[in-house]
Amino acid sequence: MTEESLKTTPLNALHRELGGKMVPFAGYDMPVQYPAGILKEHTHTREAAGLFDVSHMGQAWLISEDGTDPAIALETLVPADVQGLTAGQQRYSQLLNDQGGILDDLMVTRPVADFGTDRLYLVVNAACKDQDLTLIADALKGRVRVERLEDRALVALQGPRAAEVTAKLFGADLATMPFMSQARVSWDGVDLWISRSGYTGEDGYEISVSNADAEKLARALLAEDAVAPIGLGARDSLRLEAGLCLYGHDIDETTTPVEGGLTWSIGKRRRAEGGFPGADTVLAQIADGASRKRVGVQPEGRAPAREGTEIQNAAGDSVGVVTSGGFGPTVGGPVAMGYVPSDLAKPGTEIFLSVRGKALPAKVVKLPFVPPGFYRG
Repeated sequence: MTEESLKTTPLNALHRELGGKMVPFAGYDMPVQYPAGILKEHTHTREAAGLFDVSHMGQAWLISEDGTDPAIALETLVPADVQGLTAGQQRYSQLLNDQGGILDDLMVTRPVADFGTDRLYLVVNAACKDQDLTLIADALKGRVRVERLEDRALVALQGPRAAEVTAKLFGADLATMPFMSQARVSWDGVDLWISRSGYTGEDGYEISVSNADAEKLARALLAEDAVAPIGLGARDSLRLEAGLCLYGHDIDETTTPVEGGLTWSIGKRRRAEGGFPGADTVLAQIADGASRKRVGVQPEGRAPAREGTEIQNAAGDSVGVVTSGGFGPTVGGPVAMGYVPSDLAKPGTEIFLSVRGKALPAKVVKLPFVPPGFYRG
């Protein structure tokens, strides 16, 4: 895309003021890093609190039109137990096709009571948001209405000091709010929707705020000593160390939740009842196992294995491919994820990576590479 055709978030001017190096990402002009650099931004998030602009993500209401719980309708498209969500509770799931392949992954929240009981709150990936929301609207027409929240920005505050900062600015109760839950607070006359979640493996929050107030919020957070701005580069290395999937890379229409290591996101009731796209395939894989699995890959030495690197067995046969890879600053070496046959998926299994025509030794390791710092109470 040309620079003129890129979309911008409400924080674009602030990114430039802070010295952000701007690049095209999912159709948006986004900061890949700031002057401190990716390594320092990554480390700062692991040690203190990093502020990420994720306003390019798609936010939407799913509002009932037929008077029934909108979760009933949404469950015809995703395998999560959405009906089981209580007010203020959030869940991760995937939109599936008829083969059980993943069209996108998303977060769904049953909002706190003062929003009413007729709706769900969705957050979908930036690159897929138009097709996702159109698919949902078309598939569930007459049952629910999709209302895009294009007037709201989204920021993420991530790291071990995120709770301290959030509690100081927005209310002490937020320090003990459960992981994967939502709260609604008024801050300096601004309506904030705060969820305890994120994409770094660290404790943290995602905060939905009106476009008009996004810069005011970001500046207030950045005024805290613990907080620094973080770009897309460190966001990627953080999520890779945390073993989190990037849509279009680690999961896509050719991978099922079971192959992707996401079986935990399929509720017990949904496993028993089915009723979601590709259920026959997905439930058979849960019962009998999938032929391949997403695994952690630890290359020997210092050479990183990038996306697309061929994975080989001891005989030199091609058995899989790296889907995400790079340097893990916290690990202190290269880390990667990829797909291998199930009989090679056991941690400790020796494999080889074809890098520039050479077979470099590596091993399968348990994910995540870095222990999660999620708040558990």
